[in-house]
Amino acid sequence: MEARAIAKFVRYAPRKVNQVLTVVRNQRVEKAFEILSFLPKNASELVEKVLKSAVANIGKIKDNSGLRVKECWVGQGPSLKRMRPGPMGRGLPYKRKTSHLTIIVTDEGVMPEKRKKKSVKQSVASETAVPEKKKRVVKKATKKEEDKNI
Repeated sequence: MEARAIAKFVRYAPRKVNQVLTVVRNQRVEKAFEILSFLPKNASELVEKVLKSAVANIGKIKDNSGLRVKECWVGQGPSLKRMRPGPMGRGLPYKRKTSHLTIIVTDEGVMPEKRKKKSVKQSVASETAVPEKKKRVVKKATKKEEDKNI
């Protein structure tokens, strides 16, 4: 089952949002939320909000562990044209970019996490083995070495 969430006319440049999306794309939803919480980008708040919405749109699911981000993309929205004062009374134009963000979440194709399995020999050996203390080996110095040290 798939669910999508769309945020339109958001005041973030599409290029900056796409930097965040490349990190989240094809990740498990739990891992994506974890990544977004530590990502030092302002657009990560927007992506996290839209991802929460997509998870909510999938329906009554108690556990998010079976979900992953199938697709996510950002498109450019209309630019807001503004003017800034320039030298000698001129006006210099600049654009405030907007973007349209889409995230699709699915529960298909999610593999259970791989756990490192210990081999039977290692687990039995680690349980039965008692760690031995290493003995320090002290080398006796010869008369020639003592003379050099003095």
